[in-house]
Amino acid sequence: MVKIRLRRMGAKKAPYYRIVVADSRAPRDGRFIEEVGVYNPSAESDKLKINTERVQYWISNGAQPTDTVRGLMKKLEA
Repeated sequence: MVKIRLRRMGAKKAPYYRIVVADSRAPRDGRFIEEVGVYNPSAESDKLKINTERVQYWISNGAQPTDTVRGLMKKLEA
């Protein structure tokens, strides 16, 4: 199954995340199919950037967003 999930990047205690499309069997920070966004919780501005066209494409092809990514997408819409 293909999932849309977070990939942890950055230094220790200063994480930022890339939103990626990956096979569910791949490790969290391992191989992925495509990067579709960035989430930086410690940034003052531009905390979240998502390519909504690509996310909709992957969802229409059967990819399932994780609960965290689903919440981030709702936050972007609001």
